[in-house]
Amino acid sequence: MAAARWWPAAVLLVAWAGVPAVLAVWWQDTIPGSLRGSGDALAAAGRLSGLLAAYLLLLLVASMARIPWLENRVGSDVVARWHRALGEYTVLLAAAHAVLVVLGYARQSGTGPLAEAGTVLFHYPDVLLAAAGLGLLVLVGALSARAVRRRLRYETWYHLHLLVYPAAGLAFAHEFSVGADFSTSARNRLLWSGAHIAVALAVLVFRVALPLSRSVRHRLRVVRVVPEGPGVVSIHLAGRRLDELGAQAGQFARWRFLARGQWWQSHPYSLSAAPTPGHWRITVKDLGDSSAALARLRPGTRVWFEGPYGAFTARRRTPSRKVLLIAGGAGVTPIRALYETLPGRGDDVVLLYRASRPADLVLWSELQEIARSRGFALHPLLGPRSDGPDDPLSADRLRRTVPDAARRDVYLCGPDAMAEAVERQLRLVGVPRHRIHRETFAF
Repeated sequence: MAAARWWPAAVLLVAWAGVPAVLAVWWQDTIPGSLRGSGDALAAAGRLSGLLAAYLLLLLVASMARIPWLENRVGSDVVARWHRALGEYTVLLAAAHAVLVVLGYARQSGTGPLAEAGTVLFHYPDVLLAAAGLGLLVLVGALSARAVRRRLRYETWYHLHLLVYPAAGLAFAHEFSVGADFSTSARNRLLWSGAHIAVALAVLVFRVALPLSRSVRHRLRVVRVVPEGPGVVSIHLAGRRLDELGAQAGQFARWRFLARGQWWQSHPYSLSAAPTPGHWRITVKDLGDSSAALARLRPGTRVWFEGPYGAFTARRRTPSRKVLLIAGGAGVTPIRALYETLPGRGDDVVLLYRASRPADLVLWSELQEIARSRGFALHPLLGPRSDGPDDPLSADRLRRTVPDAARRDVYLCGPDAMAEAVERQLRLVGVPRHRIHRETFAF
C-alpha cells in the first residue's frame, strides 16, 4: 500500500498556519500611525523578523525531536530537507532582526549604528545572552554548509549541532525580557510559553525517554560481527520482542554501542536485512570515522538505539507500479532489505548497483541469491564516475538498461552527490519527482 502523499502537505499547512498568528502578534503591538519615519519602520521590521525567526527556531527544534509519526509518515528524508531550509531562513531572519533593530534605534536616537549597537548590547536586559544565542545559530549554520560539513567528522558535526538547543533557550529568555509583543500581553506569553513547553516535551520524550525505555525493554546486544568485504562488516543484533517495534525493511535507527570509546557516539545505520522478531542486522562501511571501530565489537556488547525511523519502505510504492532500486556505496544496505521483501516476481523489481570495482559490491552474493530465488533483475554498474553520457546512470544509459523506468517507482540511496546527480537524470528520463524516493540521515 502506497504511503499517503498528503502527509507532507498537511504538515506544511500546519506550519504555515503559524505565520499569520505571528503577524497578528506583531500587528497587535504596532500602534496605528506610529511608523512615521525610517527609524520607526526599521525597528518595526526588526521586531517582525525577530518574531518570524523565533517561530522558525521553534519549528527547527521540533524537527530535531524525531517524532516517530513524523519520521515514519512524512519520511526522514523530507524532514531532513525541511530542517536544512528552516536552519538557513532562521539564521537569516535572526541576523536581520539584530541589524534592523540597531539601525532603527540609531535613526530614532540620532546616534551611529556602532554606538547604538554597544548601547543595545550592554544596557538592554538579556541582549548580551541573545547575541550569544545568535552566535551559536550562525556557528551551527556555518558548520552545516555542505562545503564545511563534508570536512567534519560525523561526531564533531553531531555534537556541535546540538548547540541549537541552548540557542533556542537564550532566544526564549530574550523574547520575554525585551520583546514588547510578550511583555504587554499575558495571552501572548501563555501561548508562546505553551508552544515552547510542547516542543521541549517532544524532545525529552522522543529523544531521551522513549529510546531509553526501548533500549532497556528490548535488551538489544551484538551477537556476531561478520566481515563482508574490504572495510565492511555486518553486525548481527539480537533482542527481546523486537516485533513490537514494527521495524520494516528500508528503515534505519541511530545506534549507540556501549563499548569503551564508543558509548557516547550515535550513528544512523539502516537495517540491511529484513527484520525478524528476535534478530536485526546492520552493515557498516569504514568511512574514516568511528565506524572503523565497529569491526572490533565483541559479542554481548549492549546496544542503545533510537528508532526505527524512516518512510523509505514498501508503503511508498504505488501498488500497480513496478519498482526500480538504485544503490551506491553504503546506500546498498536499505536497498538490499527492500530487494528481499518487495512483492512481485520477474521484472517487477530491478536493482541497479553502482560501484567503482567488483570488490566494492557489498552483499553481492546475497543480492544474487535473492535475484535467483525471486527472478528479479540485478545489474552491477561498474567503473569510475563520469559526468557525461558514458556514466552508467546517465539518462540515456538508464533508458537502455530499464526501458520502462519512467513508469516505475524509484528508490534511491547512496552518497549525497551521487543521489542528487541520479535524481536529475531520472527527471530527464521522465520519472515524476513524487515517485523518486530517497533516504538521508542528515541529523
